[in-house]
Amino acid sequence: MNILVACEFSGTVASAFRRRGHNAYSCDVIPFEAGITVGNDNKRYHIQGDAIKIINSRSWDMMIAFPPCTYLCSSGLHWNQRVAGREEKTKEALRFVSLLLDADISRVALENPVGCISTRIRKPDQIIQPYEFGHNASKKTCLWLRGLLQLKPTNYHPPRIVNGKERWGNQTDSGQNKLTPSTIRGKLRSITYSGIAEAMADQWSI
Repeated sequence: MNILVACEFSGTVASAFRRRGHNAYSCDVIPFEAGITVGNDNKRYHIQGDAIKIINSRSWDMMIAFPPCTYLCSSGLHWNQRVAGREEKTKEALRFVSLLLDADISRVALENPVGCISTRIRKPDQIIQPYEFGHNASKKTCLWLRGLLQLKPTNYHPPRIVNGKERWGNQTDSGQNKLTPSTIRGKLRSITYSGIAEAMADQWSI
């Protein structure tokens, strides 16, 4: 299949599909940066540019899209009423999501954290967690699907219990994410967990 992984700079998902024999490319407005399981030799499979133009540039059998969540996720929406211009950026982000979801491609998956896509466009078809795919981490992730089946969990990683509450390795005892603020925090958090990428490639290659 010809597969486009939109808004991916790390190549993590695209390379998982290539290992199954597919013609898979990542694309983003930013350059390729090797992800957790991807080496720099995969840079030639990255298209730097606008995702919508790339979608329309050729025929794709499948698209998996990871649009930026900065102005979409619930954790940041409270700033829309406090910072001038943020609400318009949210509207722009939603327009971009709509274009991705409406792309003329038979199989489409779009990933994002819990946020306003659910209330302003439509509810997700599935919500997954990294700990369902072998990772010692919690990060509620929504999937909007068209022409694709829901992902089946592959390898449950049990939590530790803190005061009767479940916690995974990326969380403090209070439940906050351990990743400290930095200039690359957003990039690190946006890289798809390898277990999820492998599940996508295994289950959606059929």
